[in-house]
Amino acid sequence: MWLGIRPGRREALIELQSADFDITSGVIGDRYTRARGARQVTLIQAEHLGTIASHLGRSQVLLGDLRRNVVTRGINLVALKDKRFRIGSAVLQTTGECHPCSRMEEILGVGGYNAVRGLGGITARIIDSGTVKLGGEVVVDLADGVAGGSA
Repeated sequence: MWLGIRPGRREALIELQSADFDITSGVIGDRYTRARGARQVTLIQAEHLGTIASHLGRSQVLLGDLRRNVVTRGINLVALKDKRFRIGSAVLQTTGECHPCSRMEEILGVGGYNAVRGLGGITARIIDSGTVKLGGEVVVDLADGVAGGSA
């Protein structure tokens, strides 16, 4: 699991051990502070990083390369469509897919944008403020039980 914030436009991501997710400000310290916005938090699956690297003919893509706030492992984020889930003590709701931006060409090189298409993760809004720590679990209530993976 990885946590990060983007403190300013075009600045390097800062890796965190924990992050405060606030319903009115988004991820505290992240430049994308939004009150109740649909894109308060961005998440991606670690499993997709290898696929993206493969599309680019690279041995790896670094956790921070895709500029997401949270990198999860062991849970299909796209399956959380329209669902609420908990990471740490924060409750989030999926608001959509996190599509790549033009910076992917700059960061990943030629073909970066297309390599991320369909693998960019999800966006979420914060429903209940809380703290997220490395090693925490993503927990979602599903009709057939509870699913989880590590955040």
